[in-house]
Amino acid sequence: MSGTPRPTGALLDETAKAIIEQLQEDGRRSYADVGRAVGLSEAAVRQRVQKLVDGGVMQIVAVTDPLQVGFARQAMIGINVSGDIRVVADALAEIPEVTYVVMTAGSFDLLIEVVCTNDDDLIGILNSRIRGIDGVVSTETFVYLKLHKQLYNWGTR
Repeated sequence: MSGTPRPTGALLDETAKAIIEQLQEDGRRSYADVGRAVGLSEAAVRQRVQKLVDGGVMQIVAVTDPLQVGFARQAMIGINVSGDIRVVADALAEIPEVTYVVMTAGSFDLLIEVVCTNDDDLIGILNSRIRGIDGVVSTETFVYLKLHKQLYNWGTR
């Protein structure tokens, strides 16, 4: 049916959403503490968290500030492609400095985010790795001057 929204991800019950919210507030919170907050046993929370992780619904990771760990340059790069966008997206996803790859409908076929140590590294990544991928027609780089907001607490309500 045209125009009818399709579910694109896992349908979460209220308990799963509550568990996710607890871990978004503090990813180091114990399963026992999460269980008390959501009304489940520690074992039940552990099982549900594992199911959410195994299902690709969430990841439990340490989020760093790139500047504090030696990565002084971040940039968003818009890329125009000829041919199969998916092939180029897969190749870009293999580059370690690329942290984000998304296909878009707009001025660019793909948007990627890169995190690197300095401007020389950014130039090297652009010239040697990104522009060297078959199908990359053009790039436009948006260097981050200052990150004002970055949250990871969305998606449950």
